[in-house]
Amino acid sequence: MTPNLFFMLATLLFSIGLVGIVSRRNLFVVYMSIELMLSAISLLLVTFSKVLDAGSGSVMALLMIAIIASEAALFLAMIVHLYRGSRALDSDRFNMLKQGSD
Repeated sequence: MTPNLFFMLATLLFSIGLVGIVSRRNLFVVYMSIELMLSAISLLLVTFSKVLDAGSGSVMALLMIAIIASEAALFLAMIVHLYRGSRALDSDRFNMLKQGSD
């Protein structure tokens, strides 16, 4: 397999994630889109590592997987907490972090 296929796949995955973040308001869908984008970046790192015959890309991908796992636990805990408080996951309803809201 050529690296071009992996580059196109990573670009497609990143694009789908970007569209999901921009077009959706549901926090869970936004979370899944972020995860999709991070997975695309990991795929690019591993592909560059394989093309350049260097192990640093694979090590970076392993570190990213660890960071993605911890981020997933935190984000899912935040989603559960927000859902219990308001019984909704629409991101437009959560303006608690705004400063000087009128």
